[in-house]
Amino acid sequence: MKTLKDVKVGETCTVAKLHGEGPVKRRIMDMGITKGTEIYVRKVAPLGDPMELNIRGYELSVRKADAEMIEVG
Repeated sequence: MKTLKDVKVGETCTVAKLHGEGPVKRRIMDMGITKGTEIYVRKVAPLGDPMELNIRGYELSVRKADAEMIEVG
């Protein structure tokens, strides 16, 4: 299983499935990260946390812990 955390800078991926329960999953979905959405990884902070993404026309930063819950294809 490949997660968003494994995607390299400059790559684009598509969300396959969201993991996590209840409020955490809801928060990820509220950010616009839903199945079938394309995500472009713009950059990753020097220590790897957070990741800066381009999604649905806007920029978003997510923590590595949240990125691990996003399965990509």
